Amino acid sequence: MSRTTRIYCASTLYGAATLAAALDSDCFPEADRELLLVFNTSAIPETTPALDEMPGFEPLRGHFDAVLSWNEAIRPFHPGAWVPRPDDVPIFERYLRLLWGLGEDRVELVVESLQVAPAQTVAQLFTDAPIDVYADGLMSYGPTRNKLDPLIGTRVRRLLHLDLVPGLTPMLLTEFGVQAQVVPTAAFLKTMTELSAAVTDLPVLPDGSALLLGQYLSALDILTPQEEEDLHVRMARGAAERGHRSIVFKPHPSAPARYSRALEAEAEKLGVEFTVLDIPVLAELLFAQSPPGLVVGCFSTALFTASAFYGLPVARVGTEPLLERLTPYQNSNRVPAVLADALVPDLAGRKGEDPVPGDTLNDLVTAVGFTMQPQLHPDRRAEAERYLSRHLGPRTLRYFKRKRLTSLGLPGGIPERLAFLPRNATARRVVRRARALRKAVRR
Repeated sequence: MSRTTRIYCASTLYGAATLAAALDSDCFPEADRELLLVFNTSAIPETTPALDEMPGFEPLRGHFDAVLSWNEAIRPFHPGAWVPRPDDVPIFERYLRLLWGLGEDRVELVVESLQVAPAQTVAQLFTDAPIDVYADGLMSYGPTRNKLDPLIGTRVRRLLHLDLVPGLTPMLLTEFGVQAQVVPTAAFLKTMTELSAAVTDLPVLPDGSALLLGQYLSALDILTPQEEEDLHVRMARGAAERGHRSIVFKPHPSAPARYSRALEAEAEKLGVEFTVLDIPVLAELLFAQSPPGLVVGCFSTALFTASAFYGLPVARVGTEPLLERLTPYQNSNRVPAVLADALVPDLAGRKGEDPVPGDTLNDLVTAVGFTMQPQLHPDRRAEAERYLSRHLGPRTLRYFKRKRLTSLGLPGGIPERLAFLPRNATARRVVRRARALRKAVRR
C-alpha cells in the first residue's frame, strides 16, 4: 500500500500560522509525510524574503517534515503567472514527484486561494489529489472569485477558516457544496504567542499607542500612491484627535519609504511621537506581546484579529470611497471592504456610521455575494431580493451599485414603476436606436 504525503501550500506567514493551528487542533488525519510548500508571490520575489525566511517562522518549521520552495521548483518563472500547458501536465507531475521524492505516494493538497495560480497550478498538476482549502483572511466570506473548473472544484472536501467574524458563514466554494470548518481560535492564539516569542527584536509599543496598518492599495491599482499616502495621514490625524500621543506605523512590506516620511511630517505637525515598524512581522505578533491602545486600518484582516481575538479597540478609514473604486464589481476585495465598513467603527465617529445590525450580516453578505457572482449562486437570488427590499438604505446602498442592481433586476435599481424595462425587448431596442441617433447627430 502506497504512503500518503500531504502538501500544505502557503504564501504568507499568517496562512502558515493558520495551518499550524489547524494541525495542533487535529483538523487533519495523520499522514505519512507532511510537507510545507512555500510560494513567494511578491512582484519581485528575488528581492523579498519568502515566508520561511521571515522573523517568527522557526516555531512553524517543526509542524512539517520538510519545507519546499515552489519558486525554486519552477524557476525562472513567476509563481503568479506560470501555468503549464495541458499536454505538459503529466511531465511536470513526474518532475515534481522526482524533485520532492514523492515516488508513487498518494498526494493530498491543502491550499489557499484555489481560484488563481500558484495554488490552482499545483492542483492542476496533481490531478487526482483530494483538496482541502484554508482561508488566511476575510475573502473566504465572499463568493469564489471566478468559475472554477469542476475537475478541481469537485475535489475540494472542506474549507478551513478562522472565526474572524463570529456567526458569519463563508460563501467561498459553496457552489460545490463545500462545508466550512472553523480552526479553533485558542490554537491560533497559541501559535501567535510562539511566533512572537521567537522574534527577538520585536519592539515594545508605548502604552496607549495607536497602530496604523498600511496595505499598499496602490499596488492593486485601487488608489494612486498619493491617495494612499493621504489615507495614512488621515489615520494619523484621526488617532491624534482621539488623544493618542504615540503613533506606530506598520507599512506593507512592499510599500515605498516615502509613506513613512509623509507620516513623520504629519506626526511632527500633530506633536505626537512617531515610530515606523521597519521589520516584516505580522501585526498579530504585536497584539500578543504589547497590545496597542487602538488599531487603525482600511480593511485589513488584522483589524478583525485585533477585535475578535485580542479584544483591542479598532477603527477604519477610507472604506466608503474604496468600495466605489473597486473594479470590476466582482473584485474579491469587495466583501472584506464591506465587512470592514459594516462592522468596524469609523475613526472620525461620523453620524450615520453605526455598525450594521449583527442579525442582518449574513443576509447582507449573501446579497453582496449574489450581485458579485449571480451565475455561481442563482439559488441565492430570492435571499438577495429579500434583503434589498427590506434593508437597502443610506447606510447600506454603498455596498451595491445601482447599475448592477438594475442589470440583475433587483430592488434598488431603477424605479419600481419602470421595473419591466430591463427585461422588455422593445424598450431595449428603443434605447439602442436613441443612442445610435445621438451618436450620429454628434458626428
